[in-house]
Amino acid sequence: MTDKDLYFYEPSKGHGLKHDPFNAIIAPRPIGWISSRDTKGHVNLAPYSFFNAFCYVPPIIGFSSTNWKDTVSNMEQTREFVWNLTTMDLAKHMNATAAHVAPEVDEFEIAGLTAVPGKLVNVPRVAESPVAFECKVSDIVRLKGADGKAADAWLTLGEVVAVHIDKAMIKDGVYQTAAARPIVRAGRRGDYFEIKPENMFEMVRPD
Repeated sequence: MTDKDLYFYEPSKGHGLKHDPFNAIIAPRPIGWISSRDTKGHVNLAPYSFFNAFCYVPPIIGFSSTNWKDTVSNMEQTREFVWNLTTMDLAKHMNATAAHVAPEVDEFEIAGLTAVPGKLVNVPRVAESPVAFECKVSDIVRLKGADGKAADAWLTLGEVVAVHIDKAMIKDGVYQTAAARPIVRAGRRGDYFEIKPENMFEMVRPD
């Protein structure tokens, strides 16, 4: 194997490029389109690109918020949230909910989306989304560096207590991941990928 011509940098000293490559390298990433509610009843809907699943039993998902934002504040108050799947058809709606607005402003209205009450949590889901997870917060952790210094970021983990799936996404008892044409984050300020059925392949593990 020949040696590659590698670009090297230490993050603490700056990357020296036009755009920080970190979140473009860790890509694509699922989008945490999170709805929440505060104790006064104000509803919030916002997308987070640092999002993923972390456990089967119990099913746990989580997202990290840079800065203490309305979503994290709401979860600290109510300990509930809903994750909504972002699809190609909902891309522009999702992007509209990324706007920085006051806590009392309803992003569902801004984006022209329909809020449907949750069954097990007092937080609405996006009716137009084909999949939604109702969640109870299990932990909110302030992240820190290797030196122990606190970062301006909070990881929220939640147990999925209820699942909503459009039946059109299920075939022969199997959820069809690409059928909804989900979009995923790809870095920079606005790069995304669309997941299409023709781009999927199967590779069975050896065990």
